[in-house]
Amino acid sequence: MSFALLCFLLRLLITALSATPYRPTDQILFSCGSQSSGTDDNQRSWNGDARSKYAPPNIATTSIASEPTEQGSSVPNFAPYTTARIFQSEFTYTFPVLAGPKFLRLYFYAATYSNLDKNVSFNKNESFFTVTANEFTLLSNFSAYLTSTPSEPSFKKEFIINVEDNHSLNITFSPSPKSYAFINGIEIVSMPDNLYFRDLPIKFVNQLYYLKNTTALETRYRFNVGGGYVGIKADTGMFREWFQDDNYIPGGEFGYTPHAENLPIHYTEHSPAYTAPEIVYTTSRVIANGSKSLEWSFPIDSGFHYLLRFHFCEIQMEVTNQNERVFTISINNQTAEIEADVIFWTGGTEIPYFKDYVTWVSDDGRRGEKDLRLSLFPNLISRPKYSNALLNGLEIFKLSDSKRSLAAANPDHKLNSSPLGPDNSSQKKKNKDSSVLYPVIGSVTGFLLLLLFVSFLIFHGRRREEDFGLSEVKSSWVPLSITSKSTTKTSGSGSSLPSDLCRQSLLEEIKLAMQRQEVADNRGRDGVVVDGRDSPMSPSYPLLRHEEPTNTENDKLFSGSGEVVVESKSTNTSTASNDLSKSSITSTAAMTD
Repeated sequence: MSFALLCFLLRLLITALSATPYRPTDQILFSCGSQSSGTDDNQRSWNGDARSKYAPPNIATTSIASEPTEQGSSVPNFAPYTTARIFQSEFTYTFPVLAGPKFLRLYFYAATYSNLDKNVSFNKNESFFTVTANEFTLLSNFSAYLTSTPSEPSFKKEFIINVEDNHSLNITFSPSPKSYAFINGIEIVSMPDNLYFRDLPIKFVNQLYYLKNTTALETRYRFNVGGGYVGIKADTGMFREWFQDDNYIPGGEFGYTPHAENLPIHYTEHSPAYTAPEIVYTTSRVIANGSKSLEWSFPIDSGFHYLLRFHFCEIQMEVTNQNERVFTISINNQTAEIEADVIFWTGGTEIPYFKDYVTWVSDDGRRGEKDLRLSLFPNLISRPKYSNALLNGLEIFKLSDSKRSLAAANPDHKLNSSPLGPDNSSQKKKNKDSSVLYPVIGSVTGFLLLLLFVSFLIFHGRRREEDFGLSEVKSSWVPLSITSKSTTKTSGSGSSLPSDLCRQSLLEEIKLAMQRQEVADNRGRDGVVVDGRDSPMSPSYPLLRHEEPTNTENDKLFSGSGEVVVESKSTNTSTASNDLSKSSITSTAAMTD
């Protein structure tokens, strides 16, 4: 057998293996509080925990099987949301699984539950508890009621945890004092060892970050960018959900969404078929004509590192070679990738590729929510053929901290529902009294200060009339008309100036400032001279307009660190830029290196 033929067969084998969706070695669907099996809305079978080998033998005496007092209209009337297991003391499920990373999905329905054996109800806003999985704290003092929304009272939390050899996955529920814990369903699905825990360094602000399998992850967002919702059945065997990204785009700058649903996707060894479903790579979002960038904003918990996985695939027939679409990726005002060129990474079109980045979101001493900002904008320094940017899919994961915790505070908007703490009622009363008392004090104080100020002005005006003999002046500060000739003393001198001159001076300053801003705006739009202090995330960050430049024209482009001069391309460059948005494919519409 010749060497060339051997290489061909080996490549064919790699391609075939890469195109095979993943088949999980572990798949457990556990309906908590249920006496029997049931199916969900995707026709998957869930086993009840009443007589399960995963639950302790004394489950009937150490926990309570329960049902919601009413099933909300927006809640699926399927497993696992029709029953719940309630714990008033610490309780542990033990799942013997094979070694390797697992998806752990916890299902919650924030409802009031009734005891099936006794006439006792459990109020949904009185449940606070901690959840641990092996040595990791997933949730702490967690409230499903505060986490849910009126439109979505049921939800799931997805985590990624690695299980060592000869170990089980132990999930423990610990209610807070004078409270109770509950769970509706537990799902465990294995994944390929190198899907997220890869033996490769990840870019992280002037250094490299190594993501080890000793870290736990929480899935915060997973998007089919520019496309529709992708359900668990359309995933690659791991039952992941891919959501639309429209609600996280500020300012309504949605761009264009080219898609080619029947386009064949050629998976590779770097990006196997289980990385993401084909539909993620055959839909996309690109910059619209007249826009400068693609922008997203995601609420996240501060005080953690985050892993961001960007999915790319060139599917527009206009882009076929390197340096035709080159763009910069900025994460929270830090450059993650200066020159992102998908075809340079893949070697061709219709080939998927993903890039991982890690960023740190500081908490400033408080673990509340912050917005994670993403920006993709053209890199024109490399003089690409098209002034545009592209994204097909996005995943965002929270990484466990040094204490092996992923726990964050409950949302603030419903904290008044918390029953915890002996001083809660007095604190509420204090807050209520303060809300009435403080405005009254503020109003009285403001009125007295205003009265004192008016008295001072009257006294000052009369004093000045007497000193300077300006009897015709009725008021030194408040103009009665635009032609008033009242006077005002200048600070630090004995001379006085007409107050309308002060007004005229102020108007002139405003006009001058507006003229300067207009000049700056025009310069920024035309790519002339822009202050090098602007950041890529700044609203005034200039990008070349989609105009047809002359062959002799030299455009100056701001790169983020100063002024640079870039010779403009020939006229067909701008024309191609406009044509790119009008793709023949159907269109529906800064970490530092």
